[in-house]
Amino acid sequence: MRIFSVIVLSMLLVGLTGCENMKGRDVGTIAGGAAGALAGSFVGSGSGQAAAIVGGAALGGLAGHHVGKSMEKK
Repeated sequence: MRIFSVIVLSMLLVGLTGCENMKGRDVGTIAGGAAGALAGSFVGSGSGQAAAIVGGAALGGLAGHHVGKSMEKK
């Protein structure tokens, strides 16, 4: 579990290093997806945990996209 958390955080940092030309919604999608995957990693066990990680990443990415998009308008 701890290794997965480190991998997700590392992927988030690598993904955000090239965000100079990214829009707010793109950064929000990446950050939300990573946060959702991390949250999903604490739910369930076995194949249920894998589904929770994927679902958390999808929902987090969607929420992050909408938050980033609303921040662009301000």
